[in-house]
Amino acid sequence: MVDYTTGELMVVAAAREIQDKEVVFVGMRLPMLAFAVAKKTHAPEAVGFYECGVVRDFPSNELLYTMGDTPNVEGAQWCTSTNHLMYLMQSGHVDCGFIGGAEVDKFGNINTSYIGNYEQPNVKLPGSGGAADIASLSKRLLVIMNHEKRRFKEKVDYITSPGAGEGGEWRKDQGLPRGGIGALISTLGVMRPGKNNELELVSIHPGVTLEEIKDNTGWDVKTAINFEETPPPKPEELEVIRSIDPNGFWTGQ
Repeated sequence: MVDYTTGELMVVAAAREIQDKEVVFVGMRLPMLAFAVAKKTHAPEAVGFYECGVVRDFPSNELLYTMGDTPNVEGAQWCTSTNHLMYLMQSGHVDCGFIGGAEVDKFGNINTSYIGNYEQPNVKLPGSGGAADIASLSKRLLVIMNHEKRRFKEKVDYITSPGAGEGGEWRKDQGLPRGGIGALISTLGVMRPGKNNELELVSIHPGVTLEEIKDNTGWDVKTAINFEETPPPKPEELEVIRSIDPNGFWTGQ
């Protein structure tokens, strides 16, 4: 019997991407919970950078609606400016960074700027907000998105945050020696770069079919050799999530 939500499964899958002693550029919503799960289970010495300028070596025990909320400031190791954290990321001190997006393509390029032609877009989106920097300068990128065909496209309408560009050694050719997607965690499964840096499916969430993923992906998605089912959350992981977000504000209980 499934006793967790898709949101909780995504939080746990994201948390498992964080390794001990890593510096994590924590994003809004689910990544804030993912950092808490990682810290309280398997990565006790990870450090969190929050884009507003907050640095924490232990997550807030209260639910955060924004990263600038008072509980995130209280007990922080450092409250500084966004620029200072960006300087540290530029220097190579950030191991992984979280972002989301409106669109992603098969090479992990993210669009948060324009839907349609950028000169006369159908929709003008918020833009980068630092996401391009995180995608370019962190050692690896962790992306969390809803898995829909209109979002998972053969080619994004506009590259706000670069993944592997046109594939292969594109990042290196563009002078981006670090970064690229480490994992794309969606509402249906988890993807990682495979041959030619094209995203391929490495795990499928319990209860989801491969046909469902193919129907909701705008390219001919391939499965990895070690393709598996996403491991469900452990009781201790769910305990952390529900102690912070008991009403499922972010996780949809």
